[in-house]
Amino acid sequence: MIRNLQCLEISGYQEMKVRMSCAGLRNLLQGLCYSVRYYSKHSCLQTVCIYSKIKSKQCCILDCACSTCTHRTLPPGSILPWRCFSCKQEGTKIPSKRKQNASITTSDLSYKNLLKSEQENWNDISARYKAMTKRIKEKLEELHNKYTFNLGSPRIRFGENVYFEENGCVFLSKADVDEENGDILFSTEDLGFSDAFIQRIRISPDQRYMAISLKSENSEEAACVIIKLGHFPVVEKVIPSVFSFEWAANDVLYYTSQKNLKCQNVFMTTFTNRKHTKLVYTEQDARFFVDIYCTKDRRFLTINSNSKTTSEVWLVDCRHPFKSPALVQARTKGVIYHIEHRNDELYILTTYGEPAEYKLMKAPVAASGKENWQLVYALEKKTKLVDLEMFSDHCIMFLKNAGHLYLNVISFSSHSVQSIKDETLVPITVFHNMNSKELHRKPLLVHVYGAYGIDLNMSFKEDKLMLIEEGWILAYCHVRGGGELGLSWHKDGCQHNKLKGLHDLKACIMLLHELGFSQPKYTALAAASAGGVLAGALCNTAPELIRAMVLQAPFVDVLNTMMKTHLPLTIEEQEEWGNPLADEKCMKYIKSYCPYQNIKPQCYPSVFITAYENDQRVPLTGVLRYVQKLRKAALDHASRTSEKGNWVPNIILDMRASGSHCDSSWEDSLKEVARHLAFLNKELQVCHLQHHSKPCK
Repeated sequence: MIRNLQCLEISGYQEMKVRMSCAGLRNLLQGLCYSVRYYSKHSCLQTVCIYSKIKSKQCCILDCACSTCTHRTLPPGSILPWRCFSCKQEGTKIPSKRKQNASITTSDLSYKNLLKSEQENWNDISARYKAMTKRIKEKLEELHNKYTFNLGSPRIRFGENVYFEENGCVFLSKADVDEENGDILFSTEDLGFSDAFIQRIRISPDQRYMAISLKSENSEEAACVIIKLGHFPVVEKVIPSVFSFEWAANDVLYYTSQKNLKCQNVFMTTFTNRKHTKLVYTEQDARFFVDIYCTKDRRFLTINSNSKTTSEVWLVDCRHPFKSPALVQARTKGVIYHIEHRNDELYILTTYGEPAEYKLMKAPVAASGKENWQLVYALEKKTKLVDLEMFSDHCIMFLKNAGHLYLNVISFSSHSVQSIKDETLVPITVFHNMNSKELHRKPLLVHVYGAYGIDLNMSFKEDKLMLIEEGWILAYCHVRGGGELGLSWHKDGCQHNKLKGLHDLKACIMLLHELGFSQPKYTALAAASAGGVLAGALCNTAPELIRAMVLQAPFVDVLNTMMKTHLPLTIEEQEEWGNPLADEKCMKYIKSYCPYQNIKPQCYPSVFITAYENDQRVPLTGVLRYVQKLRKAALDHASRTSEKGNWVPNIILDMRASGSHCDSSWEDSLKEVARHLAFLNKELQVCHLQHHSKPCK
């Protein structure tokens, strides 16, 4: 499999992805079908696709080689987010007397005191949600136990040997033997890694060594543990701060090191005879991120250096792993490409040529420059390439076009193409219980992301199931900046086109209301990470459309963040947001939509923000500034119009000492979701979960 270009749901420059073979996709689809069939026995779920032209008004885990299903991390060259949260995604009266003065700014208090102040504020406010949060948490646990089933962890097969991971242990069993009798090769708990989970497994070609990456839930970095297999497996070496790794030969491992969220160095290390470690490649450009991939036929390792818009690939010949890497094609601005191999030819997935969408091309290994690239298959207009799987005599392309998910099977012998289609819904997807009546009076939760060419995550989880059972309407707005309609859809919503995503979001919510799906006083908006840009911008420009907003690790201080090049990810992000330091027009444009920059005294919706003290991707200082400024603006507006009895929004910041931008434990995630839903039920005055003895007003 060459690359997965679609985000699953957690976040970061380097986002955790799902790459799957035909069997993996089939298992996933079967699982989804099972979930829907099972649920339909108990309740009625209706899915609505709104696919009309929206004219916006012009307004201001595991990663296993050779397995059927893998989870792996991809570089920014695949147009992946760092402020995406998976993954690893408002209106009551506020008492006039507060412990905290909302006008306090970062400059008035030290950072430490400001954190303490916000924590005290949260401690005071959280009590009002405690009882409902507990009930919601219990309901979510019940739904999780009722509907969640395990498809099993991926299996890696080498001849008669099968390797698999379960509950922090790696097992070895024979293909035709009951797996319960498998041998334990590695245990995180027994070796003192009880707080870590296994992220990736690689078995050496001769099965003498196994490399495992271990990552803790509160850390961005992983360690690579190399184990010498045998009757008594032993830990041979532990390499800290490793991002990706692959075996080039029986005892030769290539890996990338990670520091401050960047991967720019590739090393080679050996374990027999001449044991040594050598620096193989260094990336000098801070915009580029380096990772390693092994072609499916194990003929080459590819050293992939990618920015958001440009790629460069070097090949390591696995038959001669000590030779210097060979360049495929020097980086060309705006050209992205990824490599697979078959029969001494490179198959190149690239944006080279017109139109600027992905195409499949090929070239001889010995003459790999772009002047020798020959077209094999070109995507149709507005088609998104999700993934590609290479086989000996054919390849399978996973595509999305105008709301359809389908597979194209390309035969290399006959050059024929077959399509296998399956319906999906864009650009606005709406879920609600088909038995619901008076939809205009039902609470509506709108989701948005719109960045990095990533599809809006619609994975079905317990909280969404619970909301639908309780009568909520769920809407997903696939605005420009996302990836639902291919690369052009992303380009239409990034850099100097960012406002288009905001216009789309506003038009979507207005259309939902016009079609009878809820109304502003029962509408809430949910976003995470980079989705916070559009959500926060809507909050400034059209606050009357929503009553409440829930943000998770939101990116709301775009301008200040992109002005600080000392932050580890700022330079890399310039291809998504622009460079305000070098371009005055870019600075003015970012300032025109940046949530923090455009806060003003007006009637805002209530806002609940979850942020993480150790978040390396979205600076906590920016979130703190945003909350302080937003709270002050809301109170200023209320004080000017107090005689009219205006409603004052709740502006709440829940700072988590544990957890991070990318990963949270199941228990922490459950608590966060429960707090969010308790807040939304309170602010939208949804009373069915409160068990009041009196009817809700």
